[in-house]
Parts: sequence; structure tokens; C-alpha cells
Amino acid sequence: MQHSAMISDGDTGVVVEDSASLATEIDAFKGIVGQSASMQKVFRMVERVADSDSTILINGETGTGKGLIAYAIHKKSYRRDQPFVSINCGAIPENLLESELFGHLKGAFTGATANKVGKFEAADGGTIFLDEIGDMSQDLQVKILKVLEERCFEPVGGCKTVQVNVRIIAATHRDLEEEVQKGNFREDLFYRLFVIPIHLPALRQRRGDIPHFVAHFLDCLNQSKKTSVTSISDGALRFLMQYAWPGNVRELANLMERMVVIKGDGEIDVDDLPEKLKNEAPQNSFYEPEITGDGLCLNTAVSEFEKRLIYQSLEKAKWVKNKAAQLLQVKRTTLVEKIKRYELQKCA
Repeated sequence: MQHSAMISDGDTGVVVEDSASLATEIDAFKGIVGQSASMQKVFRMVERVADSDSTILINGETGTGKGLIAYAIHKKSYRRDQPFVSINCGAIPENLLESELFGHLKGAFTGATANKVGKFEAADGGTIFLDEIGDMSQDLQVKILKVLEERCFEPVGGCKTVQVNVRIIAATHRDLEEEVQKGNFREDLFYRLFVIPIHLPALRQRRGDIPHFVAHFLDCLNQSKKTSVTSISDGALRFLMQYAWPGNVRELANLMERMVVIKGDGEIDVDDLPEKLKNEAPQNSFYEPEITGDGLCLNTAVSEFEKRLIYQSLEKAKWVKNKAAQLLQVKRTTLVEKIKRYELQKCA
């Protein structure tokens, strides 16, 4: 008799209950890293809704990994062996997007020299991922609404209705409720899409995941780029933890690739970081530790808390160390030692 096993995927923190499903599980969540409570919540939602066939709307800033979550939902569903077709609605000119989505017949317009199958028909039986649907024109929104309601469409230049069996997952970086109020997005389409919403947090909202991303990227890049970068220094990692990451995970991935390729081997240090990142990262910001599924290093959490208190006392005492030591009820020598250890500096 085969016994089930609890197997943890180190990249995602997702637990697989049956060893026979390990390959499928890791394939579904491939490339997704997240130990934070907010991402664990996303993973649990993916598990719950994958087989429901309900329409899903993923919202999150650019670079947060909306496409990866959409793919994970597909791979966890019963449609996993059918096509997963993705299209970025904001990257294709409006006059071409309709043809890309629904296909066209030969002679439908200038340049249509042959029949073309659209993305919806190509995804028949599987999942279609409509990325950046908030950038779609109102005319096309009407046609997407019809597909959602009736699961059918007409190719450009055709009059024959094509029936499709597809699961629709949409994504946007926009606030669609706000776009509805502005008149930029159809209200009826919004409610058709807003069946199961999934929100992806920005990287700055889950800074505790940054060390996991760094380790993941180092491992992947060393294999793909044939490099031997062993680690990243605590000082360099501190800068990465403090930076705002406006480009989210995509920005971090690109930076890691640049540093690994240039460094080649050894340890990435502060000197290897771009000046822009070092200049924009606040030197004395702190992240909130949180207990994840794999637990939390208590010593690290206590050190971060101590560092925060010391910095607050220094600010309150206007960086007069004697006064700060009195506020913390410690000796001045003890305070000075800790200031040096944590490399605390007064902000300009």
C-alpha cells in the first residue's frame, strides 16, 4: 500500500499531500516564491478555486506575477492537459486585437491573406488568460462580454458562430471599480469578471519574501548563466530589503540577473549594487517580521526589534547618545556598541 507524504516545495511553501502529485504541484507553482502570510493566502485561494471553472480576476501592480498565478490555476485544474493561451490586451494595437482574440477569415481586411484561428478558439477546452484587460477598448469589451455570457463569437469577417469551452482568467493593474465610475470600463463586464477576485501584493508589502527571492534567483541564474555566485552579503541584502521596488518582482529579477552576470563568482556585496538603489533605499527603515508556514528565526526578529527601538530612541534624543541610553535604560557603552553593530546612521 502506498502511503501519502507531506512534501514541502521550498520555493512556494505549498504542501503536497500525495507524493504521486509532487511533479504536478511543483510544475503548477513553478517560479512562484512566497513565504509571507499574504502569499500563503493567495496559494490557498488557488487551491480552492482551480477546479471551479469560475471566472477569475487577478489584480496587482505590474511585475507582481499575475501571469504565473493564472498559469498555476490552470495547472491545478482539471483542464491542466489542455491549452493555456495568454494574450496581453494592452500590448496589441486595438485594430489587431480583435483578430488576435477571435481570428479572421481570408479577405476580411487588407493583409488577411489566409484564415487565422484566434486565441479563444486555440484555447478551446483549456484556459485563456486575458492580461491587462483594463486596457481594452469599449467595443472589444462588448464582444468579451458575449463570450463570457454565451461562450461563442464570430471571427472577423465571418458570420458563422464558433462555440468554445474555455475557462477565462483576466488580470489588470488598474482599479476596475474606479475605471467603471470614470466610464472607461463597462459595468456589466466588470461584474461578469469579478466572480472570484485574487489580489497580488506588491513586493514592498511582503519584504520578508525578498531573501527567498534572492536565493531562488541565485540558484536559477547560476544554472542558466553558468556562474558561481555563492551568496549575497548581509549589507547588500539589507539594501534590497529597504528599497521600494516600484517594478516589483520583475525589477528584482532583472537586477539579480545583472549582478550575477557581472559578478560571475563569489559573494555579491554592497559595492555590487547600483548607485540608484543605494541612494533611494532609506538607510534606517525596518520591515515587520511575520511567522510563515516554515516559522521565523527568533534571533533575527529580536535583533530587528532591538534595532528599531535603538533608532527611535536616538531620533527622540536628537542623536545625543547619553540621552538615548537613558531612554533605553542601558549604559552608554552598551548603546554605542549596538549602534556600531547595526550600522545605524542619522538620516540626512
